[in-house]
Amino acid sequence: MTDPSTALPSDPRRLTHAEGRARVVIIGGGPGGYEAALTAARHGAETVLIEDRGIGGAAVITDVVPSKTLIATADVLDQVGGSQQLGIRDADNGAAPTAHSLNVDLAAVNRRVRELATAQSADVRSSLAASGVQVIDGRGRLDGPDRVEVLDTAGERVRTLEADVILLAVGARPRELETAPCDGERILNWTQLYELEHLPEHLIVVGSGVTGAEFASAYRALGSEVTLVSSREKVLPGTDAEAADVLEEAFARRGVTVRSRSRAETARRTENAVVVTLTTGEEIVGSHVLVAIGGIPWTADLGLWTAGVRTKDSGHIETDRVSRTSVRGIYAAGDCTGVYPLASVAAMQGRIAMHHALGDAVSPLISAQVSSAIFTSPEIAVVGVSEQDVRDGEVSGEVLVLGLDTNPRAKMQGLTEGFVKLIVRPGSHTVIGAVVVAPRASELILPFTLAVAHRLTAEQVAGTFTIYPSLTGSLAEVARQRVLAPEA
Repeated sequence: MTDPSTALPSDPRRLTHAEGRARVVIIGGGPGGYEAALTAARHGAETVLIEDRGIGGAAVITDVVPSKTLIATADVLDQVGGSQQLGIRDADNGAAPTAHSLNVDLAAVNRRVRELATAQSADVRSSLAASGVQVIDGRGRLDGPDRVEVLDTAGERVRTLEADVILLAVGARPRELETAPCDGERILNWTQLYELEHLPEHLIVVGSGVTGAEFASAYRALGSEVTLVSSREKVLPGTDAEAADVLEEAFARRGVTVRSRSRAETARRTENAVVVTLTTGEEIVGSHVLVAIGGIPWTADLGLWTAGVRTKDSGHIETDRVSRTSVRGIYAAGDCTGVYPLASVAAMQGRIAMHHALGDAVSPLISAQVSSAIFTSPEIAVVGVSEQDVRDGEVSGEVLVLGLDTNPRAKMQGLTEGFVKLIVRPGSHTVIGAVVVAPRASELILPFTLAVAHRLTAEQVAGTFTIYPSLTGSLAEVARQRVLAPEA
């Protein structure tokens, strides 16, 4: 990644278009694209956004919004399954409630998922229209460094736009196994799950990264038998090791079968089932298989070569920390850049690109300040440097850990899984990283993200008022460990 201090100087190339305004053309209507469009419009630019798969992109239509809506239903069932210790009993027979004593109407769940995705897409489109952004339903392709072709559904050119600034925000598509082509019925990628009418009896999930772990957790809570095929020793490779351990323990307790150090070679359909063959020759029989092995950027037919835009071997577009590509005036944001596969990062990249292109003050993307969450049960959220960075000697830091089982609110809610981890610099005690494993960890990580971004110390975090009782109390309590500990 190029350092902005050594990259091309800012050059918005403001040619005189309608009303003397710069013209910004954005290809792709996901978070990177629509946030960039809104930002450009606020700067007074003539803004055009081209999208062929629906405003909101994969994040809204087939990925983030749908998956988290499905997970919200699974969370309710998970809470029911854990309510026995709270004294909740069945009104008729006095039995302890379980998630599996309830019926899940997956058709109704998926209908709600699709409706919410459609509604969110419409809301984004309305925001764009209200901001004066021209939305073109079609596919965009570069035709040189300052021209964009608009193609129809048949791939025919319908018009060409000249641009002062171009943003590429085309996203990525699910990677599939050549030996397990997805058919949308029994062999599925994550965009195809929401057409299912009935709950899979036995879902085999191939891939133990974020997507695989989230769906394994959700479908087990919904009532499916789940087998997770992981090529690694642990689930969630690259995530905090203790967090991965907690999730694996939760999987074991909930009945998710994890086949670690196993790799799927093929998947084939039988009359009423699907068979996944591992590289060892062993076969696993299930009703459905979900292939969750990462994504491929939508850059193959984007005309990058006509403009001279450089890409990585993976097909991702090379960018610097202010979203510039190798060509002056062309920017890129989102999953097509390979920076982080997060909607929040795509949106930030898009906003940064427009601030920079249109001459506004801009702060580059700082990876150490990016927070992310994994929506399993329990959730896992992280920000900043990791404990592994400290162990590898890449960063000097102290690691403070506090189990969630010591928190009074957690005890009241019957929560036993999870912890809070804080990483601080020796001496100054500046917060440089954190991990939260808990229900709603995606919400609880924000105070630590603020601490990392604004270089707060453990003393400042520890001295901040928290509600009693609350899970946030543990955020201050873990910092208090450093305050009360003697210096080495």
